[in-house]
Amino acid sequence: MLTRRKWTKIVAGAGLASCSQPEKSNLTDEYMSLPSSKDILDRSIVLDFHCDTPIRLVEEKLDLSKLHTTGELDIPRMRQGGITGVFFSIYTGATNKTPLEAVKKALEIIDVVIEEVHRHPKDLILATSSGEIADAKQAGKIAILMGVEGGHMIDSSLSVLRNFHRLGVRYLTLTHSASTGWADSSGGLNGLTDFGKDVVIEMNRLGMMVDISHVSDKTFFDTIQTSKTPIIASHSSCRALASHNRNMTDEMLQALAVNGGVVHINYYNAFLDDEYTHRASTLADLDRKYVEIRNRFRDNKKRLALETHQINHARVKRIGRVPFSRLLDHFEHATEVAGIDHVGMGSDFDGVQGQLPEGMEDISKIGNLVAGLSERGFSDDDLRKILGGNSLRVMHQVETYRHT
Repeated sequence: MLTRRKWTKIVAGAGLASCSQPEKSNLTDEYMSLPSSKDILDRSIVLDFHCDTPIRLVEEKLDLSKLHTTGELDIPRMRQGGITGVFFSIYTGATNKTPLEAVKKALEIIDVVIEEVHRHPKDLILATSSGEIADAKQAGKIAILMGVEGGHMIDSSLSVLRNFHRLGVRYLTLTHSASTGWADSSGGLNGLTDFGKDVVIEMNRLGMMVDISHVSDKTFFDTIQTSKTPIIASHSSCRALASHNRNMTDEMLQALAVNGGVVHINYYNAFLDDEYTHRASTLADLDRKYVEIRNRFRDNKKRLALETHQINHARVKRIGRVPFSRLLDHFEHATEVAGIDHVGMGSDFDGVQGQLPEGMEDISKIGNLVAGLSERGFSDDDLRKILGGNSLRVMHQVETYRHT
């Protein structure tokens, strides 16, 4: 049992209260060595419902089997974090491609993910069901699953949606950062059109989870009213604590609980803390440099990755990270409003340019979350639900509806 005294000692040593600490945290070794954290991870299904690693597979030709000094996810770090499975995001831009180009790019990314999994059969397995996740845990392997992040990639076609499902995709985020012709994105005023409702109904029929991260508030409530199965927010946090419109209001969290769904807390600093967003607004020079290097090294992806890492490091050095306690606040608030059965993990690793809280710099750090929530009074059963039990339950319910 992690005592408050031990927690205080660790926090003091790591300087969590400060947002100007060095980029690397020493929390993981402290926590992961605690029998309570490791034991809970070993006995739990541990699922991260949203990681953007596929873009690194495509652009950097990333070898997942190697321990990397950039990015936030690879096999060694997933092993260290006790991960059972992750959902890899299939994403391409919503505004810089025609709908047909977006479909083609999504298919190419799916192919890259499948091929990478096949290259590492001792460590990875491509999973498409809750049962296969449990099997992966039993076999000592890591389950890789796929979710398409943005309805623009189905090109307003239920046939394309069905083919994504046949390829192994198990959730669709209804929009990304731009609205589609049938669903408004966050900040928009409109909701689902009749065709948008048809998309949700077809996903129910297929046994495919409906993801409402990125959608407008009205799209969320239209989806809740339309879906016959529990829905998910694959990577969203709490608007009561950070005002970004990508986050969920308490009313939305309560409706999600009634629906039986799960909100997977996003670790992105700007979704956790408004003060961080204010500090980040002072870094216009780094934002300009980021655009510059993306243009300069667009044909040299490895150099681009290195330059991006250096910008990320400079950002952390200048404005720090959000305190680890703020991430815990979001988990705690979500469980207080929606209930312990409706909260999970959706980190957004490899998708937020390294802008992650102190103590959660990459996927190896899950032990920190276990210890921090335990200190706040979460029981072992509570932790197992948050780590993956709730998410697995929703998957099973969605699959079961398909067969009714």
